[in-house]
Amino acid sequence: MMSTLHDSAQRYGAVTRLLHWSMAVLLGWQFVTVLAHVLLEDSALDKFAWSTHKATGLLLMVLVVIRLLWAFCSRNRRPAAVSTLARFGHLALYGLLFVIPFVALLRQYGSGREFVAFGMTVMPGFSDPKIDWMIAPASLLHGNLGWLLLFMVIGHAAMAFIHRRHGDEDVLARMIGR
Repeated sequence: MMSTLHDSAQRYGAVTRLLHWSMAVLLGWQFVTVLAHVLLEDSALDKFAWSTHKATGLLLMVLVVIRLLWAFCSRNRRPAAVSTLARFGHLALYGLLFVIPFVALLRQYGSGREFVAFGMTVMPGFSDPKIDWMIAPASLLHGNLGWLLLFMVIGHAAMAFIHRRHGDEDVLARMIGR
């Protein structure tokens, strides 16, 4: 009998589900931090939430790499995608979950500002001139891709519920674990 830690053709295992739902919670928090920053600028909630945005983004980037490695190792045991469109949608989600924090890290480095996350120095600051070719594209892409990701996540969740009610297979049950 296969361990419940691993994926099977019918369900995702405990490791995949833990990574998925952990990332969902962290991504939800990221959008709370952005909304607080945009709608409640300079409030206590904004100051608290925004102070966690960069570290949470870094954590999400690390988790997406772990999740991709786990998916690769489990590729022969995972449930099949319901369609080619679903497969491409998931790849786009993974891509955005990596690219968005990556361009933020480029911008951070190019700015010369120190980046400390979870008490560790991720990037030391520098006093040389800023590196504009790193800052400008990242500034353009980070927020815009973030909003695209939000809409894709909403679509992802909507499609899980649509397939649950109208599809041939309850794909949500695969990730819930029942």
